[in-house]
Amino acid sequence: MFSKSKINEPAKKPEPAKSAMDRKPDSAKASSMSSAPSPVTAKAKPPASILSTDLHIKGNIKTAGDIQIEGEIVGDVRAHLLTIGESARIKGEVVADDVVVNGHVAGTVRGLKVRLTATARVEGDIIHKTIAIESGAHFEGSVRREEDPLSSSKTIGKVQPKAS
Repeated sequence: MFSKSKINEPAKKPEPAKSAMDRKPDSAKASSMSSAPSPVTAKAKPPASILSTDLHIKGNIKTAGDIQIEGEIVGDVRAHLLTIGESARIKGEVVADDVVVNGHVAGTVRGLKVRLTATARVEGDIIHKTIAIESGAHFEGSVRREEDPLSSSKTIGKVQPKAS
């Protein structure tokens, strides 16, 4: 009916993970494991860089990683995954594989996947492959779908010459 609680007992230290080479399979599992490829050691993805609310930047930001912006930026931002926080204000072009807008952007937004949340405010064009706009988002500008929206950065408004 009652059992001894293990809350007050010290926690057991977990054993270090063994690689597939260190483990010895059971005889029943040996035949199935011989055909399976050995796991490849993957690097852990670093956490997103966070630009806090008290940070004001005049200039461009470029990273191959993930970034979360909560402050104010006057300039262009380029990243892999870009999250624009509710308190963030960006005046410039935004380019990323994945863009999540919770705050204010005055400029062009380019992304393979663009998401405007209910608190988003975008004043400018959006060039995307896929887009999601939540109810309540404020958007003024045009939306254009392109197969590769990241390749033609800084060509908005320019007339492309026609081949003869």
